[in-house]
Amino acid sequence: MRLKRKSKLATKLGLFFLTSILLLEGILFLVLYFGFLNERIMAETDALLARGNSHRDVLEKHFDRETMEHVALMESEAETQVIITDERNSVLVHSNTVTSMIRTTLSSSSPLPVSGDIVEGDWGNKPYVMTGSPIVVNDQLVGNVYMILDTKSIREVRDHLTTQFLIISGLSLFLTVITIIYLSRMITRPLIEMKVATQQMSTGDHNVSLKVDRNDELGELAKGIQSLSDDLLRLKNDRSDFLANIAHELRTPLTYLNGYADIAQREELSSTERNTYLSIIKEESENLTSLVRDLFDMAKMDQQGFVINRDEVELCSLIHQVREKVSPAFENKGIDLIVSCQNKIHLDIDSTRFSQVILNLLDNALHYSESGKTVLIEAHSFQSDVIVRVIDEGEGIPEKDLPFIFERLYRVDKSRSRKYGGSGLGLAIAKEIIEKHGGSIKAESQKGKGTTITIVLLGVE
Repeated sequence: MRLKRKSKLATKLGLFFLTSILLLEGILFLVLYFGFLNERIMAETDALLARGNSHRDVLEKHFDRETMEHVALMESEAETQVIITDERNSVLVHSNTVTSMIRTTLSSSSPLPVSGDIVEGDWGNKPYVMTGSPIVVNDQLVGNVYMILDTKSIREVRDHLTTQFLIISGLSLFLTVITIIYLSRMITRPLIEMKVATQQMSTGDHNVSLKVDRNDELGELAKGIQSLSDDLLRLKNDRSDFLANIAHELRTPLTYLNGYADIAQREELSSTERNTYLSIIKEESENLTSLVRDLFDMAKMDQQGFVINRDEVELCSLIHQVREKVSPAFENKGIDLIVSCQNKIHLDIDSTRFSQVILNLLDNALHYSESGKTVLIEAHSFQSDVIVRVIDEGEGIPEKDLPFIFERLYRVDKSRSRKYGGSGLGLAIAKEIIEKHGGSIKAESQKGKGTTITIVLLGVE
């Protein structure tokens, strides 16, 4: 079985950048190289042709031996060479030695236009370039002026230019490779670290640390992965704490149920004692039922299955209905329950869920207030909002615990949970319900002076 080799991102990026740079440099080289050389050749041949036409103009006025030799003498000291022929291209005068290659070119030359023309322009394969200008006297062709330029200087320029381009290309290639290696490492190293971090997270280890100090897209990605890791770690810890707390909450009433059930089965117990134990069993079963109900509500909230059925409700009527339900319990404990509600306040809420919130808050106020104290339910409108407060004169909540009381299973004093009951989920559920309504809930408290829970909701105009 063949193993598939992994294609690294750094290699792909490096090859892509290298190919792009080489292609760009190649195009640039070709454009500059041939463009510069062709421009140089065009300039040389144009100057050569103009020089030939200038000699031709002189000869058309004085086409004699003396003038031709004078032209040849002028060119003998120049880099160019002149050849003057008759109409059949037989050499009459020349400034330098006429080689066999030049004679061959002359013999194969076609009739020239009046403005002159390039006779030989293949400077790459021939050691010279040649232009020709016809000499016309009295409308008759009497000869030609051929100008010849040695292309050695052009080839030297070409060779020098090629050398310079090769040196520059080599240096550019070296710097490009170094830059590509650096850039690919700079890009891929954070990606590799992120890959390792995500693999670590996939195994359940969320304790990862990434560099998030970059001010680019990779930095944003690293921040996102780091934030996700932190959230998953927090969720993992919260889940572990939640399961541990739930296990404790379930174990405690079950222990009571089992223990008192065993005691209640003893034959030597009197009916009064047996009824006492049965009452305790009933109370613990109710606590267990309440806990399961709260857990079910929390599960529905987590699964987005917690439905809010809104309807327009007159707030004061709803609060008085709730008060009627809990009045016996407050009267039994000797606590005054007072309602102060502004009339004609209408809310678009789920009356059942909102009643659940108020009942939960009143249940807490009842448990943590002593006989002779007062609990106040206050409701009024303020601008477009409706504010509902439940104010008690109970034990109060320590300042250090106040930010956490709406968290699941959080209790200020776990030792008193057995005394007052409760699952530690009531306030968390209340917060979820109020936020589902688009409102907010907060707590203010002073130890020994009481607690105020404030709910803010949007009213109905």
